[in-house]
Amino acid sequence: MNVQHRAYMHTLAQLFVVFLKLGPSTFGGGYAMITAIERETVDKKHWLQPGEVGDMVSVAGSAPGGVAVNSAAFVGYRLAGVPGAVTAVIGIILPTFVIVFALSIFGAIFKDVPKVEAALKGVHAAVVALIIVAAYKVGKTSIFDASTLVIAGLSVLVLLFTTLNTIYLILGGPVLGMAVIAAKRALGMAALTEKEAQDNRLEINVPEYYI
Repeated sequence: MNVQHRAYMHTLAQLFVVFLKLGPSTFGGGYAMITAIERETVDKKHWLQPGEVGDMVSVAGSAPGGVAVNSAAFVGYRLAGVPGAVTAVIGIILPTFVIVFALSIFGAIFKDVPKVEAALKGVHAAVVALIIVAAYKVGKTSIFDASTLVIAGLSVLVLLFTTLNTIYLILGGPVLGMAVIAAKRALGMAALTEKEAQDNRLEINVPEYYI
């Protein structure tokens, strides 16, 4: 086994361990995991750049399936191709499968116990906080000018006050984004993409809220 192959296998092993550890934190759904995934893949392992978390959420949320599983596939594929994606997905779903299997066996026994119900209420409240933090962190990299702020605001209003299927927002977002960029460039206005905005922040070395 040569050095390159050993390094590749080590990467696969790390992917499995990291997402195996993240798997039990999926209470509340995949979006509640974004903060934990970012902490592991950006802050600790440096597998992704901070701006790529927004890409991960966009891809994971747009594709069919759970956001957490899709995020694992995204990270795994970035690091080690298809085997990496498969390894990361197995790692993240294995703990959940075991936990759900166990709870399904004992659920009927404990479902009416007041202390268990109270504990679940506490978990629900914590999940809300996790989702808010995830939205804030993704927003820092995804909302970088007036156009993206307006698109985000309109999307929130549509979700809150209409019954429009979210698939139309997912499909409409890229179309609207490209239309805005094309219109700005046609008018001779600056039309930064997400990557360009981040590069400019790094280049001039000022806080994001001044941009």
